[in-house]
Amino acid sequence: MGPETLISLYMLTVELGWMVVPIAALITALGFATVVPLARAYARRMDAESRSLGVPTEIASRLERIERALDYVALEVERTKLLAEDKGPPDKAQNTPGGKSAQDRNK
Repeated sequence: MGPETLISLYMLTVELGWMVVPIAALITALGFATVVPLARAYARRMDAESRSLGVPTEIASRLERIERALDYVALEVERTKLLAEDKGPPDKAQNTPGGKSAQDRNK
């Protein structure tokens, strides 16, 4: 670039200096008009993804094992209750090996 080119660029800048502020405002407005909706859409997508995230597979498998263990314990408790009901209340007169109950011998 020669000196004449620099002088002509300087003169062009001086002549168009009054247009710098409106051009900068226009560029800023256009930037906001494009960036703000894109940022809002991205934020909505991130929010929707965070809501739809499921439980990680490791935690899901652990919860499934805990659930199976609880089911097993519940079944065992029910089984124990049923076995206790089948036996009925214990006899008051327990038979001894001699053939007579302890209550009969005391009479």
